[in-house]
Amino acid sequence: MARIERIDLAMVDLAPKVERQDAIQSFVTQETPIVTITDSDGAQGTGYSYTIGTGGSSVMRLLADHLCPRIIGRDPTELEAIWHELEFLTHATTIGAITSIALAAIDTALWDLRCRKAGLPLWRMAGGARRSAPCYTTEGGWLHLPVEAIVEDALAAKAQGFTGSKVKIGRPVLAEDVARIAALREAVGDGYEIMTDANQGFSRDTARRRAAALAPFGLAWIEEPLPADDIAGHVALSQASDIPVAVGESLYSIRHFAEYAARDACGIVQVDAGRIGGITPWLKVAHMAEGFDIPVCPHFLMELHVSLVCAVQNGRYVEYIPQLDEITHTGLTIENGMAIAPESPGIGIDWNWDAIRARAVPEFNRSVRRSDT
Repeated sequence: MARIERIDLAMVDLAPKVERQDAIQSFVTQETPIVTITDSDGAQGTGYSYTIGTGGSSVMRLLADHLCPRIIGRDPTELEAIWHELEFLTHATTIGAITSIALAAIDTALWDLRCRKAGLPLWRMAGGARRSAPCYTTEGGWLHLPVEAIVEDALAAKAQGFTGSKVKIGRPVLAEDVARIAALREAVGDGYEIMTDANQGFSRDTARRRAAALAPFGLAWIEEPLPADDIAGHVALSQASDIPVAVGESLYSIRHFAEYAARDACGIVQVDAGRIGGITPWLKVAHMAEGFDIPVCPHFLMELHVSLVCAVQNGRYVEYIPQLDEITHTGLTIENGMAIAPESPGIGIDWNWDAIRARAVPEFNRSVRRSDT
């Protein structure tokens, strides 16, 4: 029986390809923790997660000082046991982003190792529901962009076969949001999906007014209209509006998703493997959502989420935001607007290790070995 022999840690800072601004923040840099697990057979698996500019150093210290030493010598096939043990180990800081981001990097590495040793791609290993999934783009819909740029980007995406575009909302005046969405709908027509995202920027009264004003435009959803912990507010908005409410990128526990679903507080689940703690809890959330007939449209991480969306029956969309191009050899494959799940064994990410080594922040490079514990 193979055991975990070594865990190598690195963190890479990646600058966004375009300026990214929403209603509450700017996406400054993508701190990308990378975990590579080697077992006693010599097999390896690599996982990762991300921040949007803060907290990366804390994630790396949590990995190096607490989580990775705990699993040296463990059977790497015991994914469920390892995940729960690490969650309990960090119960004093759970539930929160730092812990979840660290857990995600380990868990995705274990899944990559498991799939590679089985000779299967992640989407088949985790369920195998379909080979591809529709793709929508967010990269051209940031809040600071003029309406002309948003329209131009959406028309280009539509011509490439994309199924929809997501536009950030939360301009200072309601009429500004309405004018932007109206212009976009007129340009793309009724057969193209428009998603909107408020990034938790509204109060309850503002969310109700914005949703009512945007209802005539046939939106696919309104995302994070309220603070993520305001479940009662999401219940009220879901009851008052015909626009599906989407939540998930700022939820860090399967129990949070369960309460949202049970209380009819959302119509779209956007569970993020990098923020829920990895693939293991991601699949739990997706299967639970299926029980409530709620589709899953995960947030960000398209290179990983394409396989997870294709693994489950209720996976609906993959979000297109380029993330890993500078540290991978090949990116997400898109054909006629459909994201194609990789067939290569593992999580399907073709890492460029020369680029990773060149970009890695030296102070976070670390190897945890069996002889060290």
